[in-house]
Parts: sequence; structure tokens; C-alpha cells
Amino acid sequence: MKKLVWWSVLAVIFFSIGCGPSAEESNDGTEILVEEINEEYGFVTDSFLVIKDKVRKNQNLSEILLPYGVPYATIDMIARASKEVFDVRKLAAGKPYTIFCTKDSSGYATCFIYEANPRDYVVFNLRDSLHVYMGKKPIEKRTQYVKGTVNSSLYVDLQNRGADPVLAIELSEIYAWTIDFYRIQKGDAFEILYTENFVEGESIGVDRILSCTFTHYDKPIKAYYFEEEGEKGYFDENGNNLKKAFLKAPVKFSRISSGYSMKRFHPVQKRFKAHLGTDYAAPTGTPIVAVGDGVISEAKYKPNNGNYVKMRHNSVYETQYLHMSKIKSGIKPGARVQQGDVIGYVGSTGLATGPHVCFRFWKNGKQVDHRREELPSALPIAENLMAKFKLVIAKNDSLIPVSQPKAVNIVVGNPVKR
Repeated sequence: MKKLVWWSVLAVIFFSIGCGPSAEESNDGTEILVEEINEEYGFVTDSFLVIKDKVRKNQNLSEILLPYGVPYATIDMIARASKEVFDVRKLAAGKPYTIFCTKDSSGYATCFIYEANPRDYVVFNLRDSLHVYMGKKPIEKRTQYVKGTVNSSLYVDLQNRGADPVLAIELSEIYAWTIDFYRIQKGDAFEILYTENFVEGESIGVDRILSCTFTHYDKPIKAYYFEEEGEKGYFDENGNNLKKAFLKAPVKFSRISSGYSMKRFHPVQKRFKAHLGTDYAAPTGTPIVAVGDGVISEAKYKPNNGNYVKMRHNSVYETQYLHMSKIKSGIKPGARVQQGDVIGYVGSTGLATGPHVCFRFWKNGKQVDHRREELPSALPIAENLMAKFKLVIAKNDSLIPVSQPKAVNIVVGNPVKR
């Protein structure tokens, strides 16, 4: 007769286990009774009556908990005790919550859990201890791949292939120094290997682009993410940094309303004159960023320029930003700014017919068309790290399917959870 060995799993999080056993057989033939445990938020759900719902419009904590036997005094105490962790006044309509109630006739709520977002939740222990703490659901990281051709807009084309359209923003930032995304055209192509975060099978957003190729005007430009010994960023297949000393444009997702020209009809002065800058049309209030590191040399108002900022980047390059609705606080002569810092906001002050920023670029004291300049790059990958970088290239390239027109999930070992 087989010897029975009982093996139980203890879950000591507020309450004891209550679930039925199932039989398995060990290597030596001994029958083992294993208890199957259903858990949620760290609680054994079989031990409770579980209520799930969503916060209704204008509903507060009292309205949610009173029907489950929690008195006003306890609700008030828990609201006070939770302030350092979560302000109960911030319960948002449409957010899911779970209530664990006793299985006896009282049906008293012993725990209330509010999901602040798909990953983070707040646990309110409603027993005598009145303990409140934050919890996190595990993230599963999946490697994904998508490729395609630009037909309408990059955002829409990614969406049509089942990929997260936020990849369009990620690409614009990776290639901000090499491709003018206001000028991408029908027929340009993209190929992206990236990781995406999932919680309980639902996507919560793109984690990181691992590698990508964007073909612009029939010229493919590769980018590989690499991070090692302080080296961090995107590099081409030869280890050259995709980051340049200057961004391609001072505003994101705008359009060029007027380019650099030696003879342009001025819409206000009604005559032909040189336009030694590039106009980027954008809604009033759109942030304007410094295209490179530098020091502010001018930040003031002039009748023609309106509110404007001028900055010196080094002994060779200067830039200027005109027609701002306002200059950002703290931006004044002598202030040091870094590439990407906001220095002002789009407007139509001075001689302007609509909201835009007139961007001007100097090289050795002469205004030039920045879109035609070969701008200096940031440092390439150090020679002692090239071997590791080549391994990253080989690994990423090996994950790309030979032919796959739409987004796919690539199973790479076991999904990473954190």
C-alpha cells in the first residue's frame, strides 16, 4: 500500500489557505497530495468572497466600502493612515478595484485593493492593523518585430501592422540627428526589433527599441542600442554614434512652412528679400528646444524678431530662435543649456503672420542652411568595446525573421519578469 505524504504550501499573507488538494506521483512512486493555490495580489482567493468592480464617477471610498460592513470610523482612519502612500481622494472613475470579503454571513470586507494603473496597485488592509502599502504586478518583457513601408503616415502604418504607434516617436528620437522626420515620404521603409512590456497578457507599452533600420530616400540607416561601461545610445553598424552635436529641428512634429532662401516674398512686408532661416509652423505654446549644448547670448524682444533667444554652442556654431510667445523662465544671457532643454514656446510675436519658430543657424559667423550642413557627430564606440558591440549586432540580427510583413512576437527563451 502506498504511503501517503502530505505536502502543503503555506501562504501567510493575512489569512490561511482554503483550497482543494490534487494528487501527483513522485519519482519513487510515492503519492503526493498537492494543494492548488489560486492567488491574486498575493492573497489566496479561495479563502474569500471576491468582489470586483470599477470606481464610478464621483464615487468615494465610503460609498464603496459601507455596503460591505466597514464603518465610517474605520474608513476615516484608513484614509488618514494612507496619506503617505496614496491619497484616497484620488480614486479615479473607471479604475478597477477588488474587495476581499469574509465567507461567513457577515460578508465583511477585510481588504480593499485599488489599481492605480495596469501595473501598480494599493492594498488597504481593513482589519485591526489598518495597514496600507503599494504593490506591483510582474512585468513580462517580450521581444517584438515589425517592418513595413510608409504609405500614409509612420504612426498609422505602424498601427495598421499591429505595432504600438508610439514606436514612431521612438524612431524620431533615435534618428533626430540624422533624419528630418518632417520630410519622410511615401516609400520610406522601417524595420524595428524592440521589447514590449506586458502585465497579465496586456501590453503596457514599448520598453526599448533594440535595433532598427530606416530607409529614407533609398538610403538605409541602421541603429543598434548599446550600453556598456558608461557607453549608452544608438550606433550604426560601424560603431558610429547616431547622435550629432545638433538636433535636426528645434520643435517636434511640426512642419516646415518656409525654408532657407536668398529670395523669398515676405508675407508681412510684401516684398522679396532673403530668408536666412527655416520656419517651423506649430501651435502656439509648443515647446522650443535647444538643438545643442551651449550658452545663451541673447534673450529679449525686438520689433522684427519678437521674443527670441540666441545661443553660442562653440567657436564655430551659433543658433537663434525667433517669434516665441514667451521665453522660458531662467533663459537669460550667460545661462548654460543642454541639447533638448526647453528655452521658449512657439508664438507669433514680431513680424509673423502665424505661430511658428524661425530657426537660424550660424557657422563661423555666417548664416547657413542647417539642413544642408554635415554636422559633427558625438563620439563613436570606444575601440575596447567594439568586440562586445559586434556581439550585440549579431544577436539582434539573428532575431530578425527572413520575411515577415507584419508585427510578430519573437519567443526568445523564457519571458523576462520583473
